[in-house]
Amino acid sequence: MNPEIRTLSVGALTRVEGEGALHVTLADGAVSSVELNIYEPPRFFEAFLRGRAHTELPDLTARVCGICPVAYQVSACNAVENACGVTVDPELVALRRLLYCGEWIHSHALHIFLLHAPDLLGYPDGIAMAKDRPDLIQRGLEIKKTGNRLMEQVGGRAIHPINVRLGGFHSVPHKRDLDPLAEMLRRSLDDAVDTLTSIAEFDFPDAEFDHELLSLSDGDRYPIENGVINRSNGPAFDVADFSDHIVETQVKHSTALHAALDGHRYLTGPLARYSLNSSTLSPIAREAAAAAGLGPVCRNPFHSILVRAVEVIYAIEESLRIIADYQRPARPFVDVPARAGIGHGVSEAPRGLLYHRYEIGDDGTVRAATLIPPTSQNQGAIEHEMAELVAANLTLDDATLTSLCEKSIRNHDPCISCSAHFLTLSIDGR
Repeated sequence: MNPEIRTLSVGALTRVEGEGALHVTLADGAVSSVELNIYEPPRFFEAFLRGRAHTELPDLTARVCGICPVAYQVSACNAVENACGVTVDPELVALRRLLYCGEWIHSHALHIFLLHAPDLLGYPDGIAMAKDRPDLIQRGLEIKKTGNRLMEQVGGRAIHPINVRLGGFHSVPHKRDLDPLAEMLRRSLDDAVDTLTSIAEFDFPDAEFDHELLSLSDGDRYPIENGVINRSNGPAFDVADFSDHIVETQVKHSTALHAALDGHRYLTGPLARYSLNSSTLSPIAREAAAAAGLGPVCRNPFHSILVRAVEVIYAIEESLRIIADYQRPARPFVDVPARAGIGHGVSEAPRGLLYHRYEIGDDGTVRAATLIPPTSQNQGAIEHEMAELVAANLTLDDATLTSLCEKSIRNHDPCISCSAHFLTLSIDGR
């Protein structure tokens, strides 16, 4: 007797960055296969970085993504400086953190208001939502504008900043350049708190998953630009040991690699960051999280919009703190002379932990490069969540169940173009 087959399929996912699809097959009422099909062509960044000068990496890797270029710049700088044995001045590290806060603010605001909120309020997109909720969209655009302005001031421009270099910056701002940003940030802080209050009133599906969680931790600070690698089911480990724990494999349905943590599925990103570091949030962010009903750990991916809103509040508070304490560095950068070596670098992109590894020759050219973005790391967890949600909601019709799968993917704000960076090519008949 032939099994009863149900197929859920979306050929082109919407409200995500990049090109992807989903395919779920059920046989006799059980889930038989789940695929997050990333079909965007691989971009071969790791290959064309080989042979380039080590000083070029911050500018080149920024082009991986127009939404989170600072993440690539900072992870690249951390890795190269590690390889070359250079320690950057604390004042310059603080400026990097300030620039990174701008990226968190603008990226999270984009996702919260235009990509994620429509799912939870029953709209097909942000434009349709704006007709009924112009106040919500306007607030989101103002917050995003603040993040962009911060990136422009510190990074030179909001998309692919041009002021970042190894060892620091090409130029550093005067205190008078940063002070006007503080007023924008204070207004956005009020908007961000109001946003979290509004979002907390949404209706959320009840879903929790047991992924192992992976993020950076940075002492008594919420992690952004560096740290040690922390996990929910084991001891923290140093960035140099990343490849001892994280192994990537290729699957037929994706041009992005899947990753496993000591052989197990894991999740990186806002839920992991928050769950492993919520005690280090700033005062207003911690109070706002509690008022929104978030405990110290959050494992419901539909609540990720709440966590992102909390992180926006944190990033604004942290920006205000850095600006208040700012004294113009004595020098804009530390020299990073080339030397042969292998360097590892990490930072917390808005979507999760971003790892870079470079092998550099004694002439300063890159011999090998490895970039592991958060979206590729999260593919296994995303597919697991879709399988669990489908299995728990088999009574829904196909259209509703397919929509639920789409929403579960968007919970993680996948940056597909970042993830599509590898392909094994076999040529027969030569």
